[in-house]
Amino acid sequence: MPRTRRAATAPPIALPLAPERADLPLYVQLYQQLREHILSGVLPEGATLPSARTMAADLRLSRNTIDTAVGLLAADGFVQRRVGAGTIVADTERLSPRSTRPGRNEPGVATTVSPEARLSRRGLRLAACGDAEREADRRGLPTTVDVLGFPTMEWNRVLARALRERGPRVLQSADPQGDRALRRAISEHVRLARGVRCTPEQVLIVNSTQQALDLIGRLLLDSGDRVLLEDPGYPSARMAFEAAGATLGFLPVDRFGAVTDRLAEHEDARLLYVTPSHQFPLGVTLSLKRRAAALEWARAREAWIVEDDYDSEFRYDGQSIAALQGIDRDGRVLYIGTFNKVLFPGMRLAYLILPPALVEPFVSARRLSDGGSSSVPQAALAAFIRSGQFAAYLRRTRALYSERRDALVARLEALAPAVRVGASDTGLHLVALLDADVDDTALAAAAAGSGVGVAALSTYYAGGAGQRGLLLTFGAATPAAIEASMDALEPLLRRASSP
Repeated sequence: MPRTRRAATAPPIALPLAPERADLPLYVQLYQQLREHILSGVLPEGATLPSARTMAADLRLSRNTIDTAVGLLAADGFVQRRVGAGTIVADTERLSPRSTRPGRNEPGVATTVSPEARLSRRGLRLAACGDAEREADRRGLPTTVDVLGFPTMEWNRVLARALRERGPRVLQSADPQGDRALRRAISEHVRLARGVRCTPEQVLIVNSTQQALDLIGRLLLDSGDRVLLEDPGYPSARMAFEAAGATLGFLPVDRFGAVTDRLAEHEDARLLYVTPSHQFPLGVTLSLKRRAAALEWARAREAWIVEDDYDSEFRYDGQSIAALQGIDRDGRVLYIGTFNKVLFPGMRLAYLILPPALVEPFVSARRLSDGGSSSVPQAALAAFIRSGQFAAYLRRTRALYSERRDALVARLEALAPAVRVGASDTGLHLVALLDADVDDTALAAAAAGSGVGVAALSTYYAGGAGQRGLLLTFGAATPAAIEASMDALEPLLRRASSP
């Protein structure tokens, strides 16, 4: 009588503790692991799985968990249960890697579909631009604030009082346009401090400058529309408009700001993005004559101007120039301000002041995109501004950052003529200008970790080539830390400028 061939018994099964699966039920985790072993050939066709009792002992799981997982495999056709023979792996050639069971598309499971095949053209643009931003995040932010100096105790008291006074309603879903009290406080602040002309009804609360730019790109631009930016300029704005499908054009920047004489070369442009009060990264201020030219260009061509006023609260020398929006008489300027670069990055609150005609469509788009910002920090920030603590904090930090700016400028000026200090009367960074033949990218890499934030100026130009220098941030560095950083940076700068 011929002997019956016995199927090979599978080796002990290991259940991986993958972080991306930790929140799944154990039977789903086991199902996924066994399925992957079968599809990859680790458990070949005809192999017999260990008994439920053996697997339960090996994996320290209950028999019920084992039976449920194996039952799912059988229902999907991955295994066959045979009386007297056990549970046997089925023919994998006829199995599809796409199962109908829970968690089939979880991270870590192999798929034959490439990311490019799954994403739309807009999705590919978003992913590519987002990758560039994430890489920039890994290299460090260009500007930082001193979060250790933030009045945490006062903030906690304001937060508790806001929760007490408003009661449960502050825990409800927020108005997508933003908390009314906060919008009123912002409109009063920017009217007094920046000369902005607006009412609370024109203020839209957003999470960040980047979200404001994303909304602008989606509502005001069609794919292929031309957007003009400063060169050098803010890379994240460039990424936002590229992600929106815009065609980019660039205006050079000199000591008076963006060269608006070049606007005539871009008659078809739909939008101009500028940082007129403190140009990023050169730090210069857009002259009044050029502001008027930009507004006239926008009026004549029915174009939009986006004014990013990201850190104008920190002005140390001279008289502050009113915002571009304040002299706009035709409703062509959209004004962006942020608390993330003034208070602390984790605040995640910024604002967009819109021409009246754009308020309703922008609020509707905000409702569709994410519903609105959290109501609790909005209520606290409204009280923080209304109580005068925001103004007091600005006065203290302005003096603090001015001291740090002075310490950095003094050390840089001692290196003349190898280094020329750029505009430094506003903001939390300045530029040390270098000779044209200096490799500022290599210099910035060598100076990484010196204490102050360091970035190569040439990397902020659209073509990657332009004026050479180092962008240096000082907001989070004490004078002692600045001295130590410059002790490390000085020999690098002297060697770089040596003939």
